[in-house]
Amino acid sequence: MSSTDWRFSLEQVRQNLPLDPAVLRAGYGLRHGTMRVGIYAPQQVDAQQPHKQDELYIVIGGSGDFVKNGERCRFAANDVLFVEAGSTHRFENFTEDFCTWVIFWGPEGGEAGADR
Repeated sequence: MSSTDWRFSLEQVRQNLPLDPAVLRAGYGLRHGTMRVGIYAPQQVDAQQPHKQDELYIVIGGSGDFVKNGERCRFAANDVLFVEAGSTHRFENFTEDFCTWVIFWGPEGGEAGADR
């Protein structure tokens, strides 16, 4: 495995994001087994649907509200947000500079029964 297989920059992924605000603005720089690592940078509206895998957001920049299963919290740069597989979630009232790392991993349905 070469460094081009396991190293990427935020800028590399950001350059390949769709420009159309009607298209889901997500891009991935790394995939390995069930894991995907990339960025998510919605514009104006976050229209994502529940995912089949567990998910982790690490906020790069911006701020706003995060809603998960009806519960709302404020978020800002450097916050980490965990979303269990199948959970309804979305970002709302986010600033124009909002961008987050997104990491998916594990089996469909998540790891709810796994030891912690």
